[in-house]
Amino acid sequence: MRRYFVESALYWLTDCHVDGFRLDAIHAILDMAARPFLQELTGAIHERAERLRRRVPVIAESDLNDVRVIRPPDLGGYGLDAQWSDDLHHALHALLTGERGGYYADFGTLDHLARAYTQGYVYTGQYSTHRRRRHGNSPRLRPAHQFVVCAQNHDQVGNRAQGDRLSALVSFEELKLAACVVLLAPFVPLLFMGEEYGEPAPFQYFTSHSDPRLVEGVRKGRAAEFAAFRWQGEVPDPQDEATYARSRLRRELRDQEPHRWLYELHRELLRLRRETRALANPDLDQMDVRSYDREQVLCVRRRSEDHDDHEVCALFGFARTETTLTLPLAAGCWRSRLDTAASRWGGRGPEAPPLLESDGEVELSLGPRACRLLERVAEGA
Repeated sequence: MRRYFVESALYWLTDCHVDGFRLDAIHAILDMAARPFLQELTGAIHERAERLRRRVPVIAESDLNDVRVIRPPDLGGYGLDAQWSDDLHHALHALLTGERGGYYADFGTLDHLARAYTQGYVYTGQYSTHRRRRHGNSPRLRPAHQFVVCAQNHDQVGNRAQGDRLSALVSFEELKLAACVVLLAPFVPLLFMGEEYGEPAPFQYFTSHSDPRLVEGVRKGRAAEFAAFRWQGEVPDPQDEATYARSRLRRELRDQEPHRWLYELHRELLRLRRETRALANPDLDQMDVRSYDREQVLCVRRRSEDHDDHEVCALFGFARTETTLTLPLAAGCWRSRLDTAASRWGGRGPEAPPLLESDGEVELSLGPRACRLLERVAEGA
């Protein structure tokens, strides 16, 4: 059976020319072998890719918070290239929505998001209320590119009772804030289809089975699955064609406001991530994260790889009112590169001044549920 799955992956790689593999729910694979199946599968894929002179990543969905998944085999790991960081999603979602059912019971504070930003995992051995046990181990020394982060994905949306996207749960300002948290992180960002313009249609679980027993089993299983989350409303019938029809994207919304503002914000964030040296540097050692609990602001400072004093400061404001805080910033001039409260992004202010002078610290204002990105201006620039 192991050989069947390995050969199947090699078929997809060699004959179908797939770009990479995402392994679903590896925490459900029970394997006590001395050489774990995941290590064997990943090794076979990498070996074949090298022969084909290609780079083919293997990415895991895992809620184990176990660094062995992404640690190299010569260090006792399985050797996968990356894994989804569910902890960052959960921390961000709980902050924005206030949900505390199911696994969201383990999240909800600014410190949780700060921990996810710092190391990829929130739980690295602490007690988990949801699991009723200690959970995870430390991913220290693993590079940022081994963590894939998101504000939405097919699981976190499709596995909700009503399939409601984040756009149905939070405000427009919060959608912009979520985009900034994900795209200004040092990790690999993942965008769910339609997220970039705030698609309002749900993504509901739908099926087209022919076996009546399977249809009924899926219906009952879906209903039972959501009990721990205490979500309201009746679960849509997966077999009903209307469930599928409700889930279709409406891409024409990209050209209509406020969707256009959100779409253009995603484009700008991706451009800044690509062209700003400090944001293009994924080195976690060149990043400092601090949470201001009273003001409900997360401050992330990132530096460039060549240590030439190029620095940016991203402020993520989760307060529901305008916030003023005193921030330690290196002496000199700082310019505003992005402010989601600006009218350009459909914001209602207050808009940030284009330049700030710091003598070692500076007092500034941040709009409700807003993000500001500051960049240190080099002398003579």
